Amino acid sequence: MAKTKREILEDLKLIDIVIELLDARIPNSSRNPDIQQLTKGKKKIILLNKCDLADEKINQKWQKTLEKEAITLVTDSNSGKGIEKVLKTISAMMEEEIEKQKQRGRMNKTIRVMILGIPNVGKSSFINRISKKTSMEVGNKPGVTRKKQWVRIGKNQELLDTPGVLWPKFESQEVALNLAFTGTIKDDIMEQVEIAYELLKVFVQKYQKNLLERYKITDEEFSHLQKEENATYALMQLIGQKRGALKSRRND
Repeated sequence: MAKTKREILEDLKLIDIVIELLDARIPNSSRNPDIQQLTKGKKKIILLNKCDLADEKINQKWQKTLEKEAITLVTDSNSGKGIEKVLKTISAMMEEEIEKQKQRGRMNKTIRVMILGIPNVGKSSFINRISKKTSMEVGNKPGVTRKKQWVRIGKNQELLDTPGVLWPKFESQEVALNLAFTGTIKDDIMEQVEIAYELLKVFVQKYQKNLLERYKITDEEFSHLQKEENATYALMQLIGQKRGALKSRRND
């Protein structure tokens, strides 16, 4: 990570605009504070990516909050939502600078954009969509992008992709869990059963109705489970049964 940060600082000298890509489901937890410091003073666009996986009303609230810092757009790289607006925003932000360059006799200035974000936030999918190519390797796991590379995204516009930058120490357990829930932390670092257990507690607290509907759990079943000593574990067992994911025990 230290090497990546040094390279970013060096590359920023060539960059006109920085795009910071966040996960719309966990905007705060998916922000590396180092990126905010590294890009201080640069023209910037914040993207709330994977918006289709988040609550639309909450997306709007986050967009309004982040607008105080930089232009903030909502995007979904899979469907292409918001992508054209990103291209138009890049052009609009550089319009004055390009005009100055023309007056100096420098025509067709190339706008250089850098995209930054933590692992598994959707950078490769976003680049494939905005460049209308499929040259970037995409995967639903962290660490797919291993090296930086330039990609043309429009007339006189180039985008520099960089490996995901994950900070070495998390500020809180909540941040670590949010990153684990969304697949940013590798499976071999945190036990999957523990992640599922903690995520289930969040669902019960914030999205109980959706949870019960998703797994066809009746109010009576749920109320009965709440009487158990470990209600969360009992709920995990019930969900496992309903999904056919539990092996039956045999008595020899």
